[in-house]
Amino acid sequence: MHPDQQPLPLETLPPGWGLAAHEGAHIAYRYSRLPIELVAARTDGERVHPAVGLERPWELRCRHLAGEFPFRDVIGCVSTRRAALLALRESMQRLHDETDTLESPFDVRRVLERISLCDRVPEPSDTP
Repeated sequence: MHPDQQPLPLETLPPGWGLAAHEGAHIAYRYSRLPIELVAARTDGERVHPAVGLERPWELRCRHLAGEFPFRDVIGCVSTRRAALLALRESMQRLHDETDTLESPFDVRRVLERISLCDRVPEPSDTP
């Protein structure tokens, strides 16, 4: 991918969302209507299920403000960059669709818990 090219084409983003950072293994999008930022970043692999064998999956996070207090939520881990971008786009769309009902960090978390993560990396506690 060319360094100046956006990870997700602008025309595929919901209204109000824009690229905030794109530095190789760190991609962030910010919402103009609310103080919310969605991030996909390569991890060091510490949280990876040993059976999966991935060294550096992508972690999806949400950063937002409630008053003056910053909140950070982990949405989940996925195995590929493509899966991370799909999850970011779905998260942006769902948050955009429910903007009017997002009054607290718990509302944001409720919306993000419904995100479908393709290529999800299981947690170590997910042992069969």
